[in-house]
Parts: sequence; C-alpha cells; structure tokens
Amino acid sequence: MPDSAPAVPDLLKDWQPAPDGYKHVVSISLGSSKRNAREQTELLGQKFILERLGTDGDMKVAREMLLYLDGKVDAFGLGGTDIYIVAGDKRYTFREIAPMVAGLKTPVVDGSGLKHTLEREAIAQLEPLIHWKGCHTLLVASVDRFGMAEALSEAGADVLYGDVVFGLNLNVPIRSMKALRGVARVILPVLTFLPFKWFYPTGEKQEQSVKGVGTRYYDWAEVIAGDTHYVKRYAPDSLLGKTILTQTITEADREWARERGVKRLITTTPRIGSRNFATNVMEALLVAYAGADSALNEGEYHELIKRMDFRPQVTEF
Repeated sequence: MPDSAPAVPDLLKDWQPAPDGYKHVVSISLGSSKRNAREQTELLGQKFILERLGTDGDMKVAREMLLYLDGKVDAFGLGGTDIYIVAGDKRYTFREIAPMVAGLKTPVVDGSGLKHTLEREAIAQLEPLIHWKGCHTLLVASVDRFGMAEALSEAGADVLYGDVVFGLNLNVPIRSMKALRGVARVILPVLTFLPFKWFYPTGEKQEQSVKGVGTRYYDWAEVIAGDTHYVKRYAPDSLLGKTILTQTITEADREWARERGVKRLITTTPRIGSRNFATNVMEALLVAYAGADSALNEGEYHELIKRMDFRPQVTEF
C-alpha cells in the first residue's frame, strides 16, 4: 500500500472536523457504509464526536482514509476486523491487517482492550437478570472476545463456543474453555496468516444471511452472544423468546431482532444517539479522553469504565 502524501479520499469529500472543545473519534471499518454514523456526546465534562465510516470491505480505501485523517483526529477505531487476537496470555497479529495501520501518529485500537474488560464485567453485572449457572449460551465466536468466553465459563454457564462451527462451517462444537484454549493454540497461528475475509464477513456480506451447520444451535440456546454480524448472519428466521448479547446495534438491528421474536436485546456498550457503537469506537473514546498516544492498559480501562459508569443496556421487547 503506497504511503505518499495523501489526497482526499472520495469517501471523505464531505468530512468535517470536530468543533473546538470536542475530542474526535473516528472508526474506519471494513464493514458496510450503510451503517455509517456520526453522533456527539459528553462524558465526564468532555465533549466528543464519534464517527463510524465503512469502506465496504476495501482495505486500500481504509488505508487511504487512515492516512488522510492521521493527526486530524484524537483516536482511531478499527472496525470490521481485528489487528490482533488475544487468547489466554498470547497475542496473535493478523498479517494482512497490520500494514493497514502501520506508521500512524494517531492512536488506533480495535476494541480488544474493552473485550477483555468491559465485556468481562458485563457478564457479572447481568447476573441478577440472567442467572448464568447452567444457562444454555451460544457464543458464536470466542477467539476475538476471550474475556467474555472466560467470564461465561467462570459464571457457570453451559456454553457452546461456535468458532469451528461458524468460522469453518464444520459441525464441531466446542464445549469447554480447556478445549477452546487447545483449539486456539492450534488454529490462531494459521488463521492470522489467512485473508481476513475468509472467516469474517466484510462489506456487503455483513448484510447477508447464511444458513450453515451451526444454525441448529440457535434453537438450543437461551442466550446468543457475540459479534452482531455473526449473530445475524447465521440466525434462523425465528428467535422467539431468545436473549441476544452483543455490542454494535443500530435501529435496523433492533427492528431485525423484534421481527424475529427476540425477547431481550442486551448491548455491552452504552447507547449514544441512535445507536450503540462497537467496542473499537468506545475504546478509542477512552484513549482520546485520556490523551494517550496508544492503547491503555487493563487497569486504566477498568478505572475509566467505572468513572463513566458503562453498563450493559437492556431492551425488552
């Protein structure tokens, strides 16, 4: 990807910087541009502009947008993909994604920090509402939210980890954290060298429904947890009485859940304006608030989450 002086990308022709006094957070996503949003909020006396810009799966355009906005905003989120995956005490970097964010002056985060803090805490906070002990829980993909996977296991939930079932379309459900850690050690070194779009929907594919071998497990589950696109992509037509635990939710997603009979929709990130932004956006917000030049450590995330009182948002249908 050439890094010459950046021209204005077509998708940024009408882009406007944040007004004075605001921190500006921009998420560049490989997801659909139909989910773009720009909202403002105020937390702990600081005003923010939060913006999400999709590139419909085009990594070259994403790189161009990052280069053009570098130094013009306070923090980047990277959506529709991960820079790396943390499993246990090891971190695996996606070879295809790393060059896309290389050399930027503005800090860039992919949500991994909040997946290991905010999402883990959300499981404990939801205990009065969802009694996790023995609860049939389908976590559609675990390796990109290991904190939630561990928290569900520790809470005593009966978890089906769907990484092989949904990621590889093989009827091999994982039923324990021990097995999940074993699978992660084997597949992640290989997985992170493959094209990201082989196992995660980007662009218009995020809007498509696919009935795979794992669709049958939605009937078994009381709670369906994980990435919004994964949850929707493999879901059956009826989700009557189910609880969905996810993060990025738009009004269209709420309507989708309502139409399928979902009983309860829970997001781990707070609602801002018309939507709940993804963990990468909210992590970038925390980095921008702190004025940091890189991702924060786990203790710093915990402290800011507590101060900003981030809690799961529950919608009962």
